[in-house]
Amino acid sequence: MRGTGFEGSDTNASALGGPPISDLADFARPVLRAQISPRRQTVLSAEISGKIATFPLREGERFAQGDPLVGFDCAVHIARRDRSRAQEQSARRRLETAGRLDALSSISRLEYDETVAALTVAEAETTLSEIAVSRCTITAPFPGRVAERLAEPFQYVAEGEPIIAILDDRDLEVALMVPSRWLAWLRPGHAFEVAIDELETTLEASVSRIGARVDPVSQSIRIFAAITQAPEGLMAGMSGEAELRPPEPDAGPDGAP
Repeated sequence: MRGTGFEGSDTNASALGGPPISDLADFARPVLRAQISPRRQTVLSAEISGKIATFPLREGERFAQGDPLVGFDCAVHIARRDRSRAQEQSARRRLETAGRLDALSSISRLEYDETVAALTVAEAETTLSEIAVSRCTITAPFPGRVAERLAEPFQYVAEGEPIIAILDDRDLEVALMVPSRWLAWLRPGHAFEVAIDELETTLEASVSRIGARVDPVSQSIRIFAAITQAPEGLMAGMSGEAELRPPEPDAGPDGAP
């Protein structure tokens, strides 16, 4: 049988303008774009309507858990709380008086029950007003940095309107889309590398979890990976090229022999 002239030779393949035969497997491997994402990020919204009185942090500044991020003009809510407390105190005194009268059979049962109900209503009104006052300050639910300010001091905002976007930049992960056919061998714990464009360096990562749904159009699935060795200066939003290879036949779940 006549040979093709390509047996055992990478040079002949290259002479035809293509890659060496030994590189064809890598040539066919898709380029995987990976993005660095924070595990914890959120947009905090106003829980009450009002004017922003204090907004001390600017984009990029750091804060600790529990630090005040936004403060509202709360004079009206404080006044309502004080009024509710006074009404509750008055209702409690009326109930004490009604209790003494009931012991002397000088008040009807209906009047006594109405006094009890009035105190319950007053207590509920106090609770509502105290909740409103507590929402006059937005505090940080976790430590991190300001990603974006969506409002400014002295601006009037409505209840539910986004105010500030925050993220925890100390707990980052890698997110990327991979071909769904790789589910035949891709498992949590599989190690790989990502070349970060912005830093011109490589980080090491390990698959931590696999998405719950395959995209039927692109036949791909999202995976997430924990960063096992992060380069200095790594930030959320950076991206790069990931290289994932199937494990050897006798390799463990992390892809190592």
